[in-house]
Amino acid sequence: MAFSRYLNGARGVLRDIVSELGGTFSYVSVLGTDVRSLVVRANKNMSSVTEGRGECGFVVKLHDGKSFFEYSFDELPDDVASLCKKIIDSTKIPSSLADLSISAEAVADLPAREDFERTNDFSGYSDSELLSVCSEISEETVSRDKRVLNATAIIATYETSKLFISKNRELSQNYGWANGILEVVFKDEKTVVASKYAYSDKMSEIISQMRELVGPVLDLAGHLTRATPIKPGVYDVITDSSISGLIAHEAFGHGVEMDQFVKERALATKYVGKPVASDLTNMRDGAAATVSAASYFFDDDGVIAGNTQIIKNGILVAGLSDLASAAQLGTQPTGNGRRESYKRKAYSRMTNTFFEGGDSTLEEMIASIEHGYMLFDTNNGMEDPKNWQIQCTAEYGIEIENGKLTDRYVSPVVMSGYVPDLLASISMVSRDARVIGVGSCGKGYKEWVRVSDGGPNLKVKVKLG
Repeated sequence: MAFSRYLNGARGVLRDIVSELGGTFSYVSVLGTDVRSLVVRANKNMSSVTEGRGECGFVVKLHDGKSFFEYSFDELPDDVASLCKKIIDSTKIPSSLADLSISAEAVADLPAREDFERTNDFSGYSDSELLSVCSEISEETVSRDKRVLNATAIIATYETSKLFISKNRELSQNYGWANGILEVVFKDEKTVVASKYAYSDKMSEIISQMRELVGPVLDLAGHLTRATPIKPGVYDVITDSSISGLIAHEAFGHGVEMDQFVKERALATKYVGKPVASDLTNMRDGAAATVSAASYFFDDDGVIAGNTQIIKNGILVAGLSDLASAAQLGTQPTGNGRRESYKRKAYSRMTNTFFEGGDSTLEEMIASIEHGYMLFDTNNGMEDPKNWQIQCTAEYGIEIENGKLTDRYVSPVVMSGYVPDLLASISMVSRDARVIGVGSCGKGYKEWVRVSDGGPNLKVKVKLG
């Protein structure tokens, strides 16, 4: 995969736009995006190769010394001056709204010129080869157990090229990522359940892992048919990496997105520099913090990717900011300015969000629990950054009794409570940690971007229901 020819050919026009608008605004930048996605899917009823969520277009970001403005377009102009006039006209604020604008400090436009690339192995696999792999895995899964109603194998690829140009900066990046998912619909005498496993990595690893997942996904489906509801209560709990990531993401990640600080919608503003978790707790976010599906070289504001320590030994030390929120708060941007697409506004958004590893082993953690549960597989979650309440769902849990995992499954499992109470209850953290990148996150109910999260196993005390 190579950097987008279309964006490469647009460099001159984008420089002209920046220069033309620079006579009116103190800061001007243009982001060009060319994202291509492929979704290959097969089950016993159908197979397909379709385009995923791709995009191609441009967005201009402007600052007039007080306020930010943005303007998007999807075709390069024949007449740069005419486009720039439209952009300038669109930034005129009616007098009735003038008092509602939020002042921001001047934007630093530090010099930088660099082209970034992260290679992948997509080109080694044709569409027909990927479809054949998905069909083979689906057929293998269905053939193994007569209780399987259907099995769907999915491989999705994402190839991203972005070009950022301002007066002093010209950056390009090119990278790709792939996901593999195996979903099974399974029926016993009385119950129909769905189970799945997902994996993200290079294509060769995904194909290998999906083949290895056939047995585990069927075993999980069989257990889920016998799973029972959990008795509501407060329990000692051990999380797997995906549930640790769910806690990192929902319990604290959204609450430190600093555009919420600007809007006074985050309780975290009052706790910077203060304890918010047990002293075993260390949490990070950043596109440069690890390599996963939410890794990039620079964000949609042209800020080089960061590696932000959010919690250090239980103390809240920093939040996550885009260019606008950092300028409004008088802080440095952390490289977390992200857009759903070039048509949408940039917000402060999480990237790779995870807890760091500790000193315990999983075996030691399980042995420490007289009665409780180990929770697995993220389903969904909701957070209230203003009040620090959360509600998160795990696909299933396995009961722990007398320091040993049993064969008793509960499903689904809802975890809820007050964020500082949950984080303060962390009493053991495993050495091994994993970051998983197969999903997307919305800002409220919209503005979807790809994210990764995870971490080690955590031992916590929390309300389950």
